Amino acid sequence: MQLNRLALQASQSLFDSTELLRVERHRIGGACVLDCGIHVPGSVEAGRLLSLVALADLGRVELVPGSADVAAGPSVQVTTDHPVAGCMASQYAGWEIREGDFFAMGSGPMRAAANREKIFEDIGYAEKANCAVGVLETRMLPTVQIVKSLAAACHVKPADLVLLVAPTASQAGTFQVVARSVETALHKLYELGFDLDRIESGWGLAPLPPVAPDDLAAIGRTNDAILYGGQVTLWIRGDDSSLEEIGPQIPSCSSADHGETFAGIFARYDHDFYKIDPHLFSPALVRLVNLDSGHSFTFGECLPDVLRSSFED
Repeated sequence: MQLNRLALQASQSLFDSTELLRVERHRIGGACVLDCGIHVPGSVEAGRLLSLVALADLGRVELVPGSADVAAGPSVQVTTDHPVAGCMASQYAGWEIREGDFFAMGSGPMRAAANREKIFEDIGYAEKANCAVGVLETRMLPTVQIVKSLAAACHVKPADLVLLVAPTASQAGTFQVVARSVETALHKLYELGFDLDRIESGWGLAPLPPVAPDDLAAIGRTNDAILYGGQVTLWIRGDDSSLEEIGPQIPSCSSADHGETFAGIFARYDHDFYKIDPHLFSPALVRLVNLDSGHSFTFGECLPDVLRSSFED
């Protein structure tokens, strides 16, 4: 399974319909860079396709009717039968890219090509790729030097690097962040030391918030969408007792910081992500279905009042 090749094929829909999707193609330092919301409007469909690329096309991403009991408006639904490869080896934004004034959170299968993070050793997955495809959550287009650095890290030529770029406060950027409901559940389980090989499939749903006026506000709304409105089901193999034991530790309510809008939490910690309890970053509600025993277990709950405060602020 070549994640970068799958992602490259998935990105073709974006490159073939730049005018319809309101995105713009650039050639920077030899790399193909697609602006999905910095100097162009972008679109909801661009966000859906961006999310698929981040998942290396190992699943389905759809905009579906939301639940009025949780939040008004549509929701982003994600389904995958390859959750570890799609979510952890590709979609997880585990690459912090800093160089000069440039900052971005990097996701997509270029991470597997670079193999810079400890997580790849733990999940036993990395790849030697002929091309590298990445998604950058940032407010700036990458420079020639950034392209050279990323290509070198991924062991490819700049001409074989594809970067899809969107700020959080854009239609595409907001969508692709909210499409991470399953990924956040898997990452939480990874942090808790759970054997991810036991997870066969995943489904997630999270409300799509209004696009915020700036990136800081957008970070708050997109986090709240998952922390207080995200619902995830994981199909797992093995014994029931381990699921009953770890289940209460998975949802966001396991954190002492739970219950306040993310913007409020972020401000309280002087806008330093690393001061926030890492156990907060997970869906509001998680359902574990044991494929061996036929039993299921549900943990956590959605908090529509917090979502309302976040989305209407």
